[in-house]
Amino acid sequence: MQYHHKQIGFFIIIPLIVFFIIVFTQFMAKGVFHFMLILILIFFVSALALFYALTVEIQNNIITCRFGIGLIQKSISLSEIQGVKAVQNPWYAGWGIRWIPGQYWLWNVSGFEAVELTMKDGKRFRIGTDEPDALVRAIESNKKMRT
Repeated sequence: MQYHHKQIGFFIIIPLIVFFIIVFTQFMAKGVFHFMLILILIFFVSALALFYALTVEIQNNIITCRFGIGLIQKSISLSEIQGVKAVQNPWYAGWGIRWIPGQYWLWNVSGFEAVELTMKDGKRFRIGTDEPDALVRAIESNKKMRT
């Protein structure tokens, strides 16, 4: 069973666009268009390209998580996974790539729902998703097909 889901990160996209508009209008109001504005534009366009969405795929017994255009990605073999469950992230976990010290790594673009993978070595990795039950079923189904 293959799985593919892309979640758009509105909690990342909207603030970046709003902040850029504010900065841009401040520069334009002063009648200034210079190097700093170009650097800010490059920063915001890069951030949007890298983090506008999180795509999760399961193919060939590997889960792959990709942010944005795919430059930032992580792959995990299903054979490394000991357990999987749907969880709720606390508000302070935030969005993006986060390490919650002593607990888990989190990749998330929006919302508070996630799927927590417990690895055979005891480490935990959370994948933020707006369809946690479907992702859990896909992982469990693919693990069963391997055995």
